[in-house]
Amino acid sequence: MHGLGRKAREASAGMAKAETSDKNRALLAIAEELQAARGALRKANAADLESGRERGLDSALLDRLELTDARIDTMVENLEQVAALPDPVGTIDDMKYVPSGIQIGQMRVPLGVIGIIYESRPNVTIEAASLCLKSGNAVILRGGSESIASNQAIAACVQKGLAKAGLPEAAVQVVETTDRVAVGTLIAMPEYVDVIVPRGGKGLIERISKDARVPVIKHLDGICHVYLDDRADVSKAVNIAINAKTHRYGVCNAMETLLVHQSVADQLLPELATQYREIGVELRGCSEVCRILPDAVAATEEDWVTEYLGPVLSIKVVADMDEAIAHINRYGSHHTDAMVTEDYSRSRRFLREVDSSSVMINASTRFADGFEYGLGAEIGISTDKIHARGPVGLLGLTSQKYVVLGDGHIRK
Repeated sequence: MHGLGRKAREASAGMAKAETSDKNRALLAIAEELQAARGALRKANAADLESGRERGLDSALLDRLELTDARIDTMVENLEQVAALPDPVGTIDDMKYVPSGIQIGQMRVPLGVIGIIYESRPNVTIEAASLCLKSGNAVILRGGSESIASNQAIAACVQKGLAKAGLPEAAVQVVETTDRVAVGTLIAMPEYVDVIVPRGGKGLIERISKDARVPVIKHLDGICHVYLDDRADVSKAVNIAINAKTHRYGVCNAMETLLVHQSVADQLLPELATQYREIGVELRGCSEVCRILPDAVAATEEDWVTEYLGPVLSIKVVADMDEAIAHINRYGSHHTDAMVTEDYSRSRRFLREVDSSSVMINASTRFADGFEYGLGAEIGISTDKIHARGPVGLLGLTSQKYVVLGDGHIRK
């Protein structure tokens, strides 16, 4: 691991000064290599799938592990999209003169070496590599043991693409051992690694956050809320509440708790409940919800802090927006929360007072995604209050340094 770290640190120096054209050429060359190696990728992935079946992996995990032709197409498309994105490195913002006569601004620079730890999905190897390369970083990738053959096959394509573009091949390295000790070493090498990004289940992220000796970009839970205000458009409220929960269940930006203003609860909840029942969503509610919906299960305190990642929804009737905001800030995970209302003043207040990485008005929480935000792709979601918050794309993989321009100026 220290050998990988040394190579990554050396490669990061080369990547920091790489021209945009070279980085784009590398990304497109990697895309070509993936296309040419499609058969080898499927063969390696088949070995991982067979090993997974022998180990008793469940069907959901096997599905995430599989590299279909469509998913390989998506990987190629991802590389092409990232190549088309503007390069943030070297851009200077807020350049201005100050009274002394010097000019001061802030320049975008790469973070350096990024360690990414993830589970199951081998396509993350390309997502992570593409964003790190375009933002001028070197990256050490540690995928799950269940996808080791797939990741190595993908890494071979990446290495060939980097070589074609004349960039350091060590700019992208995949940890080849499945030994869990490698993870512990990776997150404790501040001399080589500048930031860690864990992508996976809560257990993995908690472990990384607890033991890491370098900064971590992460989110633990996606306990997302939608608040239906008494000044909400009924059609918008119903459509958003249904979409936020049922568009996909097992994702971090799915709604887990629905909050409804007491004056519209009797009107909205029966209509919503009918649609939720048809889709097969179990409803758990406060006492007022159970009064309106007799077949709802009584919610417990635990329900308000549970990320179900499945067809279960907790619902609470609130007295007003004050109670809704208080509930979100107390029980939420600072990921994504939405309000449905036609009241401009209330919407502005909700945006200010809800302490989450994404706050929405009249839109489904399912839009909290790097691609939907126009980032091209994302390396993960951050709910921390550091430089990167919300979906982390190219800008989140860079930092800023002050630059000063003078003409012989001295301080008096």
